[in-house]
Amino acid sequence: MAKKRPQKPGKKAQLADGEIPVVGAREPCPCGSGRRYKACHGRAASHAVTELVQRPFEGLAGEGDWVALRELVPAATVELTLKDGLPEGVPSVTLATVLPLAWPALRREDGSVLLGLQNDTPSGDLSRDLADTLLRALEAKPGTPVEARRLPAQSAASAAERPRLQELLDPEAPFAPQVHSGFEFWVPEAEAGQTSPEVTASLERANEAAIPTARLTGVEWAYWCRTPEKNHLRWVMPHSEERLLDALARLHAAGASSLGEGTRLVGSFRAHGLTVPVWDLPTDMEAEDVEKPAAAFAERLTAALADQAPLTTEERRARGGLTNRQVTLN
Repeated sequence: MAKKRPQKPGKKAQLADGEIPVVGAREPCPCGSGRRYKACHGRAASHAVTELVQRPFEGLAGEGDWVALRELVPAATVELTLKDGLPEGVPSVTLATVLPLAWPALRREDGSVLLGLQNDTPSGDLSRDLADTLLRALEAKPGTPVEARRLPAQSAASAAERPRLQELLDPEAPFAPQVHSGFEFWVPEAEAGQTSPEVTASLERANEAAIPTARLTGVEWAYWCRTPEKNHLRWVMPHSEERLLDALARLHAAGASSLGEGTRLVGSFRAHGLTVPVWDLPTDMEAEDVEKPAAAFAERLTAALADQAPLTTEERRARGGLTNRQVTLN
């Protein structure tokens, strides 16, 4: 995810009941501390959750893309298809990585809905929280954002009564993310020049912070990105963590874990129940340059995943190195 500039200390924004307003987990905390919300007042919210669902997007088409759009991609959209069809007056529903001012969702003037993915989640089930926001957006008045809300603590039984995305979205519909270079998709052409100063300022800040990102086309769930220091490939993988780490260790020990000259498998992280290996790439290696090496690596990985032999000493050492460099995002 693209980094955001710290917010300058200022007047604290408060709700009527004195609680800090809900904002995106990666947004500056509205209390003015300069820290991200999830590391400040959002920390308390994260502790007051129902039982954590480790894989909230399991069962949805494109599970790995959901994870990538939630954690890795600054600007992207996906057209969603509802299982029961669109309600009258709603021409489309679009998932967006981020919305202006960290809105959870937006009902546009034409009745279409934008659903934000990279927001704080009030419970331990991100899918259920997003479904709640989506249902409220479908009923919202056109031209209004959907306010964030933190539902009261619930038992597991009562929480299960709330629908999840898996119950609202068509499982057979394609999930095809479109990665954008900026956030101009926030403002339809018909509304250009009519946005509020707050939205315009939010758009400018978001565009300044966005890291160039591209989705590979030859393999699933892999995303190239450019940072000031180097380029990276971050690849969400569906395999069980233990099998995947064994396979990566076999390839690493055999000198077959890179994506070509100047590239290096540097580790992995966990996100929403899936493992995401990360490669460092040369600064001149563009997304299209990674396509063939990634496809070749996918073939090597398939063979390594099928290998059931015990790990050798070198492979165990390689696995230990990969495990030591592994982190968990959520």
